[in-house]
Amino acid sequence: MIRIAQFQERTGRDFRQALQGLRTNSGGALKGLVLDLRFNPGGLLGSAVEVANCFIGDDINKTLIVSTRGRQPDSNRAFHATLGEKESRYPIVVLINAGSASASEIVAGALQDYKRAIVMGQQSFGKGSVQSIFPLPGNAALKLTTARYYTPSGHSIQAKGIVPDIEVGSGKPLETVGGKMGAIRENDLDNRLAPAGKEGSVKEPRKSPHSAKVEPDLAKDYQLSRALELLRSLSLLQEQGFAKSR
Repeated sequence: MIRIAQFQERTGRDFRQALQGLRTNSGGALKGLVLDLRFNPGGLLGSAVEVANCFIGDDINKTLIVSTRGRQPDSNRAFHATLGEKESRYPIVVLINAGSASASEIVAGALQDYKRAIVMGQQSFGKGSVQSIFPLPGNAALKLTTARYYTPSGHSIQAKGIVPDIEVGSGKPLETVGGKMGAIRENDLDNRLAPAGKEGSVKEPRKSPHSAKVEPDLAKDYQLSRALELLRSLSLLQEQGFAKSR
């Protein structure tokens, strides 16, 4: 398992070193990986692209990691993986929750769209907007939202987040936050940017195709135990020739 707490300047390099360490400890080959992005608030876009680049880019037709779209043409950008040899196609489970935002949603969304990983956990925060700073006279500046982030399939992250393939709760009782049950997401904030195409209203997020109701006190980290259980099952199926990696 590799956990990324935040995407900083060294995250891409540290992540590649961590993968190499896992390979060394496992005897030279990985049978699977759990990538834990829970409570990761984001960070540097470039570092998120570096992490996704480890798994994406072995197909010339599937290199897009994330794109931005705005009203002005210079806001429209696309970030692609480099072509070349990537990590072998072992099973990957990405863990997310309501604390996963921004750069962590970009990584989870890219791996999910290309079916390179199974995303498990809870719907992410939904921070998918780009802010730009414009200098003003008198040592002042104006910060404006200028674009939205989109996953490779064209899914807008803003106020929607990433919906896991397999929904798994934390196994802990829900807490009341700000008068609402459960965690606060971008969609719950006042004056937040609406989802793409829904500036006047907020569309209910699509439901996960799978769901799992959990009871509290099942384990200290129920989500991780479920991810490891799924990973072992996928690895066993691959070894027996019953399934291919996603």
